[in-house]
Amino acid sequence: MNVSHLVAAAGLTILMAGPAMAARDYISIVGSSTVYPFSTVVAEQYGKSSGAKTPKIESTGTGGGFKLFCGGVGVDHPDISNASRAIKESEMKTCADNGVKEIVEVKIGYDGIVLANAKAAPEFKVSRKDIFLALAKEVPDPKDPAKLIANPYKTWKEVNAELPDSKIEVLGPPPTSGTRDAFVELVMEVGAEKIDSLKAMKKADAKAFAKVFQTVREDGAYVEAGENDNLIVQKLQANPKAMGIFGFSFLDQNADVIKGSVIDGKGPSYDAIADGSYPVSRPLFFYVKKAHVEVIPGIKGFLAEFTNDKAWGKDGYLADKGLIAMPDAERKKVAESVANLTPMAMK
Repeated sequence: MNVSHLVAAAGLTILMAGPAMAARDYISIVGSSTVYPFSTVVAEQYGKSSGAKTPKIESTGTGGGFKLFCGGVGVDHPDISNASRAIKESEMKTCADNGVKEIVEVKIGYDGIVLANAKAAPEFKVSRKDIFLALAKEVPDPKDPAKLIANPYKTWKEVNAELPDSKIEVLGPPPTSGTRDAFVELVMEVGAEKIDSLKAMKKADAKAFAKVFQTVREDGAYVEAGENDNLIVQKLQANPKAMGIFGFSFLDQNADVIKGSVIDGKGPSYDAIADGSYPVSRPLFFYVKKAHVEVIPGIKGFLAEFTNDKAWGKDGYLADKGLIAMPDAERKKVAESVANLTPMAMK
């Protein structure tokens, strides 16, 4: 048995021992800043209705959450990890290597990723191609599209003559964020594919193409704003010419001060995300460590509260916070899986 397995086994032994229950009598949740507000509302509601301790939730970003979650089994490790993307194969391997072998995946609904600015600023209408050209570290040379050059564009008008003559300044999530992963996949990759020379590169060398759309410029046009989406909202208010990237829920909660851009002809709204017509949307999840369910008090109750239609349904209290509900049949299927604590298949 290697060291990681010994550590995991020791953690499990400690967790299952009776006295260890006193070591932590609350649920520990980490992960996505996008799922954080939904999880927080459910946690508060669960605490009020059950009389149990309200779960402790930390906004670490999706990647950071999985790193903590997959660290091992035991009271020193989180019970649940929020995620604004599905868990990666590499993360599941890390979990398994550290003894976290049964994980329950809980899909909670959908969210859109928005490019927003201050409500006082003019409406911004942009394509994913425009966004790629504004934010990629390297772009095709306008004089020789077969050649890549360091991004020369300083203003949105230089990217597209129909856009405002304002400085490109976008506040967005760091690489550890699931929102960043989804933005790269749903916006940057699609935008790159709209450029003929890069589309040809994808066919010839997929790895080279991936490097181009995944690498964001580092010259100040894109500013990593950490995992605090509220901070981005505050900065947009202070600078009406700046843009920000975050989940629809934050736009919905701050609609009095910021507004979403129209992307490829469609603005972000609950209905547009629910019906799939808004082009930049994604599913949201949280993951539960099955080994902790019977030991850490309250996990079953928290899961029951979250997967109840009064919470995640179309007219539930999470809809008021910006969560886009899954169709009825899908919610029912996920709720049954959660009630049975059905582990996901290891990749």
